[in-house]
Amino acid sequence: MSTSALLEPTTELSKALHQDVVEDQSSSSIVNRLKSKNKELQTQSINTYQQFWTESENNNEESRTTMYKTLTNTYYNLATDFYEYGWGESFHFARRSVGETHRESIRRHEHLLFASAQIKAGMKVLDVGCGVGGPARECIRFTGAHVTGLNNNDYQIQRANIYAAKYKQQDYSTFVKGDFMDMPFADNSFDAVYAIEATCHAPVLKGVYSQMYRVLKPGGYFAIYEWCLTDKFDNTNELHKKLALDIEHGDGIAKLFGTDVALQAAKDAGFEIEVVSDIAHETTAGNEIPWYSYLDVGMIDFSGIQGFARSHIGRKFTSNAVKVLEKVGIAPEGTVKVQDVLTTAADSLVAGAKIEIFTPMYLIVGRKPLN
Repeated sequence: MSTSALLEPTTELSKALHQDVVEDQSSSSIVNRLKSKNKELQTQSINTYQQFWTESENNNEESRTTMYKTLTNTYYNLATDFYEYGWGESFHFARRSVGETHRESIRRHEHLLFASAQIKAGMKVLDVGCGVGGPARECIRFTGAHVTGLNNNDYQIQRANIYAAKYKQQDYSTFVKGDFMDMPFADNSFDAVYAIEATCHAPVLKGVYSQMYRVLKPGGYFAIYEWCLTDKFDNTNELHKKLALDIEHGDGIAKLFGTDVALQAAKDAGFEIEVVSDIAHETTAGNEIPWYSYLDVGMIDFSGIQGFARSHIGRKFTSNAVKVLEKVGIAPEGTVKVQDVLTTAADSLVAGAKIEIFTPMYLIVGRKPLN
């Protein structure tokens, strides 16, 4: 299949694809959302995404990196509904303490980053790669700042605005469509900038970090949780390479970079580095339970809809349900492939974490010099 067959994820496509946006958060929401899609465009989007990973002239790192916007935007057009169904409003991981719920650990993980970025009431803050706005809303609650969320995916921006209205945060948040490699903001616009497991979608880390540096006011803080390969990753090890590729495929990432590349990119962007820590592999009091525990929950989990969805039986149930929905014409053709990709992603993330070649929370905190 040629490059000309790729379906570009434009604003117009998003409106046509996600025809009737379902706002409810009930257990039936995922079914209602799948029913609301334009089935032809959904199937074409699935075929477009798979071209980057199956037999096609685009199945190579150069194509994925060059067309990172098409790759990532198409991925989130397909995966966002499943993310919200299975994980919640904040699309990231967190270590957990004994007795702490999944949602509590997510909030605490976000609070740590907000504190690291020195965010305070009244500040203008930028969330780079904001998803559907979960962390931005928590930042508003926790700090009293005004948060601008930057996202290149129209559907996620639409959902972020729905949530902002639901939680009465319209006056404290703004969600902007834009490419984080070329941000639509003036120099020195924000008091603090942060990103949570989002800049891994950049084709070059220095590019996105440099943009964060540019829009940050002198003296302001930059704080990120980055997805990285660790120094234990061996590029000559076939298992390591397969797991890395499966993570990229399952999560819409053009290329995973090493922790050394991420740190150097932050330095090259101009930041004065103050904190560097791989939280994923640092077990401390209050962080006893690994970040991947909610992907590796075992056979069954009755803690709630999302807990059940993440368990082995829950994933099997969801997969079979999606197959039935696809067969009877409610879900678009190819939806099962999306579910399979997400399942592969979860398994690869857990496997990569257990042999310590991957981290989703490489913490870098830096400051833009005053001069």
